[in-house]
Amino acid sequence: MKALVTGAAGFVGQHLATHLAAEGDIVIGVDRADGPDLLDADAVRDLLADVQPDVVYHLGGWSDVGASWDHPLESFRVNAEGTLNLLQACVSSGSPRVLAVSSADIYGRVTPEELPISESTPFRPVTPYAASKAAADQLALQAWLGHGLETIRVRAFNHLGPGQTTRFVAPAIAARIAANENDGSDEIPVGNLTPKRDTTDVRDVVRAYRLLVLNAEPGEAYNVCTGNDLTIAELAECLVSLASRPMTLTPDPLLQRPVETPVLRGDPGKLHRATGWSPEIPLETTLHDILTEQRSLAGFLPSPAP
Repeated sequence: MKALVTGAAGFVGQHLATHLAAEGDIVIGVDRADGPDLLDADAVRDLLADVQPDVVYHLGGWSDVGASWDHPLESFRVNAEGTLNLLQACVSSGSPRVLAVSSADIYGRVTPEELPISESTPFRPVTPYAASKAAADQLALQAWLGHGLETIRVRAFNHLGPGQTTRFVAPAIAARIAANENDGSDEIPVGNLTPKRDTTDVRDVVRAYRLLVLNAEPGEAYNVCTGNDLTIAELAECLVSLASRPMTLTPDPLLQRPVETPVLRGDPGKLHRATGWSPEIPLETTLHDILTEQRSLAGFLPSPAP
């Protein structure tokens, strides 16, 4: 199977390309550094005509939720208009199957009675990023209904793992732990610790993506999640417990977002029924791998246990 991956140089894209290659797929990865800009419709159409993939994994786009508040137009154009350009190019090139990756942030504020979140939960996007992803999700649905393009819409909940930038909470905290281990400090500045998130290891996430391409119904939407949630405080405390010495979480107002979605916990039942997928990597393993990476980047190697 020939697979085109947009956003291939990103956090998830690198893990996905590795997984696809290990499964025997031919992988063509593009990213804004070496591929066409998603906002250049002609260049995107030329790419699809040249590659002629069997499947497109569309991961490319704006991923920084916090920065979308400062750049709402840019985040919307990249995620919505960029997705539209890609979908139209797919229709023109012979209609490969398309996995269009959106975000659980499109669900936004949900009531306790709506948990766990199913694919039928209404969209209530809170951030500009979430609104842009909701638009992209609906464009993928329209491509199926209007053109017969076999789109599969993925609503990915939080995912973690090695390779993620420190713009995201787990690697950011891990980087502060590694820095403290180097310089002797013991305080770790953190933002709002109360939100609850359904969190999956990125290596489990990319397994789900390929299984969906093989088994999902076109036109359908699927949550990729575990069905469990934990607070950011619990995640942070788990990371701190892995530090080489005691450290303290310290609130920092500068790390607060303007608005937070209190809780996102998904229902993975539809995904499981379609593919048999379930998560395999424990959170403790994921956090250990993240901290190990940040220690390596900081040049710190903890002393072996006696």
